[in-house]
Amino acid sequence: MDNQELQELVRRLSLKSFQRPFLHQAYFNARLRSTGGRYLLQSHNIEINPKAYELYGLEEVQGIILHELCHYHLHIEGKGYQHRDKDFRELLRKVDAPRFCSVLHSPKATVKKHRRRYTYTCVNCHQLYVRKIKMNVEKYCCSKCLGKLKLVE
Repeated sequence: MDNQELQELVRRLSLKSFQRPFLHQAYFNARLRSTGGRYLLQSHNIEINPKAYELYGLEEVQGIILHELCHYHLHIEGKGYQHRDKDFRELLRKVDAPRFCSVLHSPKATVKKHRRRYTYTCVNCHQLYVRKIKMNVEKYCCSKCLGKLKLVE
């Protein structure tokens, strides 16, 4: 699906579900990371994450479009268009649009990167210090007894 097909899909869904035309632009934005789409308040354009189409297909994208069209039409009418507003939640239910989209990051991204931690201990009082960044033990000392620090393997 390209931007032209997306634009046409948004226009059709707007007329079918809201009985109002969509008069602005809809396009894919690959820079979107954690969201399925967004409605831009100043330009009234709608951006859709292309990953939603790649991972879940047309049905997921239609749900995202309906959600963003709820923001669009309520904002144009001057009603409550934010997620917390009653008007928005009612319109979502009316057009059967999802409140959230499916998870868009890859399975590899769900695995947390194991960052190395450096553990230091005081030679005198055995106070432990856990750090993300390696530090120079010659430059720093224990904050409790001012003793020398050493790196624990």
